[in-house]
Amino acid sequence: MIDFNYEVDFELSDINYYSDWLSRVITSESKLEGDLNYIFCDDEYLLGINQQYLNHDTYTDIITFDYCDGNTISGDIFVSVERVKDNAQEYSVSFEEELHRVMAHGVLHLLGYKDKNDQEARVMREKENEKIKLFHVEH
Repeated sequence: MIDFNYEVDFELSDINYYSDWLSRVITSESKLEGDLNYIFCDDEYLLGINQQYLNHDTYTDIITFDYCDGNTISGDIFVSVERVKDNAQEYSVSFEEELHRVMAHGVLHLLGYKDKNDQEARVMREKENEKIKLFHVEH
């Protein structure tokens, strides 16, 4: 089950469509959908989580907590809506496109993809692009 939670004045336009898309991302990697929670927040909220749980004193667009069990994908994915907006401007893309990238990025971490070095980051970006295309697939 995929849930969407909001700690800021923001809401996804069609949660059923997003939920279906994320389910397709998971099944496209031959995994099972468990409990997945997206929490949309602001920079300060996510900074607090970054400091408290990861000992990082930096702003970030996403933090993923992995609760996967075997082939079942579960986790909490915190997304800073402020960072997504700023990143969209910085990379000259729409807010929606950057939001899709970040949401896919969180699931990809749960699916086992990393981005700590250049090789991993390149594979992660390719997978993000591949999974974003699934958003536009009609079901």
